[in-house]
Amino acid sequence: MTQSVTLGGNAITVAGKFPQKGDTAPAFSLVAKDLSDVALASFAGTRKILNIFPSIDTPTCATSVRQFNTKASGLPNAVVLCISADLPFAQARFCGAEGLDNVVNLSTLRGREFIEAYGVAITSGPLAGLTARAVVVLDENDKVIHSELVSEIKNEPDYAAALSAL
Repeated sequence: MTQSVTLGGNAITVAGKFPQKGDTAPAFSLVAKDLSDVALASFAGTRKILNIFPSIDTPTCATSVRQFNTKASGLPNAVVLCISADLPFAQARFCGAEGLDNVVNLSTLRGREFIEAYGVAITSGPLAGLTARAVVVLDENDKVIHSELVSEIKNEPDYAAALSAL
């Protein structure tokens, strides 16, 4: 299944099946800051916000990490998983420099099947191989309770909608 989003107004193709409200989230394993493999199951029983974006080193992506770090810090039984293709070292450098400690960074360094399983695989344009910007909110049982594939990659996600789903 392919979908189209834009980057600076130019259409790009995104492949995979983007999770919809009511779906069970696909299992995944991604890379944590210590280079260990971390599975979705590691967060069982916890509500999850998956903040998915192309790279921590772009202004909008960095803003989304800062915003979720601030806005989700007081949510009970919830974790924000910031997922990008950045190496764990770059993710840790950014969060350390910014003083962000209320998010968990995960890299698609290993576990690239996540990109297509979550319908965020950019397959055309200058960001081909990275992830589209998206937010998927899961309940304690990994059911999707909110999802947004951001139509313009340069735009921020709807934080209020994501947080109100919890």
